[in-house]
Amino acid sequence: MRTLISVSDKRGLAAFASGLQSLGIEIFSTGNTARNLAEAGVVVQSVSSLTGFPEILDGRVKTLHPAVHGGILARRDRPEHLAALAEHGLAPIDIVVVNLYPFAETIARPGVTRDEAIEQIDVGGPAMVRAAAKNHQHVLVVVSPDDYSELLAALRAGQVTPELRQQLAAKAFAHTAAYDAAIAAYLTADPLPTVLPLAFRKAQDLRYGENPHQSAALYGDFGSFFEQLHGKELSYINILDIAAVQELIEEFPEEEGAALAIVKHTNPCGVGVGPTPLEAWERAFATDREAPFGGIIALNQQLDLALAQTIDEIFTEIIIAPAFADDALELLLRKKNRRLMRALRGVSREQRPVLHSVPGGVLLQQPDRAPLAEEALQVVTKRAPTDAELRALQFGWRVVKHVKSNAIVYAAADRTLGIGAGQMSRVDSSRLAIWKAQNAGLSLAGSIVASDALFPFPDSIEAAAAAGATAVIQPGGSVRDDEVIAAADRLGLAMVFTGRRHFRH
Repeated sequence: MRTLISVSDKRGLAAFASGLQSLGIEIFSTGNTARNLAEAGVVVQSVSSLTGFPEILDGRVKTLHPAVHGGILARRDRPEHLAALAEHGLAPIDIVVVNLYPFAETIARPGVTRDEAIEQIDVGGPAMVRAAAKNHQHVLVVVSPDDYSELLAALRAGQVTPELRQQLAAKAFAHTAAYDAAIAAYLTADPLPTVLPLAFRKAQDLRYGENPHQSAALYGDFGSFFEQLHGKELSYINILDIAAVQELIEEFPEEEGAALAIVKHTNPCGVGVGPTPLEAWERAFATDREAPFGGIIALNQQLDLALAQTIDEIFTEIIIAPAFADDALELLLRKKNRRLMRALRGVSREQRPVLHSVPGGVLLQQPDRAPLAEEALQVVTKRAPTDAELRALQFGWRVVKHVKSNAIVYAAADRTLGIGAGQMSRVDSSRLAIWKAQNAGLSLAGSIVASDALFPFPDSIEAAAAAGATAVIQPGGSVRDDEVIAAADRLGLAMVFTGRRHFRH
């Protein structure tokens, strides 16, 4: 038997090649892989000795040769294939061990140039992998070091099953598909391409999806955004909540002071800002003292002992912060079921499109991360908001874009007061937000109201005024804007239009 090895990922390579050699399998290799094997004491022959042709063009051409591809593609059950090999002095290649140039790792490096990226586009590697995978009934193809031990065991036992061959071939095609998708995405300028190249590697299996009868798994590089410091494995719903609350908390930069958000089933329960994390918590928690049970907490700065001691008193599923003070971490680690997550990098800076599955395909859109530009606000009522109202309007607008539509948020400049989410009519969301505030014992006198989309009728404005709100922020754009504005003027409310809505489904 003969094998061809050419890998960029050299994990476990020497031990694997030594195992092949102990089985009497000849090893051919290229460039750095051959040098690595030779240094490890493995007897290796160059691909040039196989092809009778040297590597040329700085190594761009070395395996693109009939001696390689003929040896891989020849069907052993076709006498004419074997005769053709013999006629041209070629021999079969039985095992192909190839993984590709590190393109994705290269483009992830800060400051990488386009030329550097292009040089990491492998040509010969994918050709060999695809050829071997196509002919997997006769040729074994290995693209991951994770499969070395299983293949060696099967070879030693003389039990390389058709199922193992097919399994390795499927992994090989997935490997080249992911590789091509990464290159296509890098080179594609169109945000809505004709063909959408997608490839995500499984990060982990999950216990189940939204419900126990639904199987689920996590794909992609979610782990590059968060480090789990403590607690049991994340669930499907946990991951959705983490993404939602972290995107919300990043509306509040650390330099503006402490900000804390509490989320349940991806909807904010409360958001607060303050000079300390504890004060931010107290303002967020006051919005709703019931929903945070089993909720998700996110902080925009280091979590200190004072906050840890307070939130330790209630059951919290997950706590997220960019850092934890040592004494706070020591305390929070005492509850084994509480998950602690360290935020590693900003999710709001991630510009990859948002995908939602639909029957037969996916919907794609750009993420909704545009900040509120103060100069974009248009005062449409006779009375302009005061400075205090304007600060509250800006706070409410940051929060409402993260609430499920129809979304209404009553707020002060430093906290949410009432949140209405996901109702079938906007006035119902307003009534729900008012009820939540009343239930929490919070006064809405002097508050502002933020709406993620236009008010189609004056009824929501009237409900807001009756509750005590004095200012409104909304996108505008209704055919009844004049009626809504007139109602605000009649009731003495200040109202600003943003010109941009924030539906969230």
